[in-house]
Amino acid sequence: MQILICISRGGDFNSRFTPLKSTMPELPEVQTTANILNERIKNLRILDVWTDYDSPFHKGKNNIKDKKYFLSFRKQVLNKKILSVGRRGKNVLINVSGNLTILVHMKMTGHLLYGKYIFDGKKWLPPADGFLNDPFNRFIHLAFRLSNKNTLVLSDTRKFAKVFVYETNNILKTDLKNLGPEPFEKGFTFEKFKERILTKPNGKIKTVLMDQKVIAGIGNIYSDEILWYSKTHPLEKVKDINEKMLKILFLNVIKVLKQSLAVGGDSMSDYRNPYGKKGGYQKIHKVYKLTGTKCQMKNCKGTIKRIKVGGRSAHFCDTHQKLSNKDGRII
Repeated sequence: MQILICISRGGDFNSRFTPLKSTMPELPEVQTTANILNERIKNLRILDVWTDYDSPFHKGKNNIKDKKYFLSFRKQVLNKKILSVGRRGKNVLINVSGNLTILVHMKMTGHLLYGKYIFDGKKWLPPADGFLNDPFNRFIHLAFRLSNKNTLVLSDTRKFAKVFVYETNNILKTDLKNLGPEPFEKGFTFEKFKERILTKPNGKIKTVLMDQKVIAGIGNIYSDEILWYSKTHPLEKVKDINEKMLKILFLNVIKVLKQSLAVGGDSMSDYRNPYGKKGGYQKIHKVYKLTGTKCQMKNCKGTIKRIKVGGRSAHFCDTHQKLSNKDGRII
């Protein structure tokens, strides 16, 4: 059997430590988390599990916010050996002995942390010094005590987290069954990218790139960055993008995601890696959250603008990312 833990987030909110607009960890952040955890917790055993989640709204649901369910969850994971940690879409997958998988979805402001925590009877305290003391890391609502005397915890400011348990061989019956292909998987060729994008011919390209059923792992940050590099307007309809531009988009999907993964993801919002440390991609943004600044594209004299697309913010250059129509480019 395998356990699948799915973490989402919301609830209590502390505006002193959480930006007004939080951003959900995307593929580079989740992959960074999975890579570090695979190095640090593989082959360890889960000796105990703690949570202070207790929501009347979730009573009777398969969610650790229901106390009865949590007791069942805890019983299933105790003494299980961690075999590996991976990722699917925006989900961290912790594979354990007994054919169980723990799936963690870090929505909005959640992130997994690892270290020598001490429980004082009310809260989990990190080591006295180091990145784990970052204020964004203090909202701990789930903890796994491990066999090496360290602890894997979930800092979840808004308390949106959900944790579910599934047998591994049933994992594709969960929300994972609806996810599109992975940008880093071997079979993700231009033809596959084109096929997936064209399933939404009338969709606006930013919205389609963010659709997890089309392609897994891309969200608000990286869709903006990909479109900036590709000189494509976020409102452009998929059917109006020619073959040449689709190829450029495909190459920039891979390029941007790899760029971010190389620097540990993006921490403009709450995300921290399991050591409590920020990623570095926010330092090299070309467009995301840069409204009003001069465009960084070579020889471009444009300014970064912000609009709403499908209820989400989109940042783009008003000069080199022009919206097209049947007559060509709109000036």
